[in-house]
Amino acid sequence: MATIIESKDFKSQVLDANNLVVLDLFATWCGPCKMVAPIIDELSKEMTDVKFFKLDVDNNGDIAEKYQVASIPTLLFFKNGEVVDRLVGFRPKDGIKQVIDAHK
Repeated sequence: MATIIESKDFKSQVLDANNLVVLDLFATWCGPCKMVAPIIDELSKEMTDVKFFKLDVDNNGDIAEKYQVASIPTLLFFKNGEVVDRLVGFRPKDGIKQVIDAHK
């Protein structure tokens, strides 16, 4: 399962990671976010070489602002501390997996 992180954990968990990181920016009230969540959890079990995290934008607005997240859900893909891709809105599992595979 994807781990929920806070702003204070962001640098150590996401920016300092040695492998690909998928960050799911969500809010508890967001319908499409609830549709993406089980997909992210499934992928986290299947792709153990990738780190998956979730970050609530309502509680961690500084991260959402820093990465100019205007709509949720937004998936940010980090490699070596840099954003290498982003998906905004609901995407099916295959679409998310394709982006991950492209950056592994």
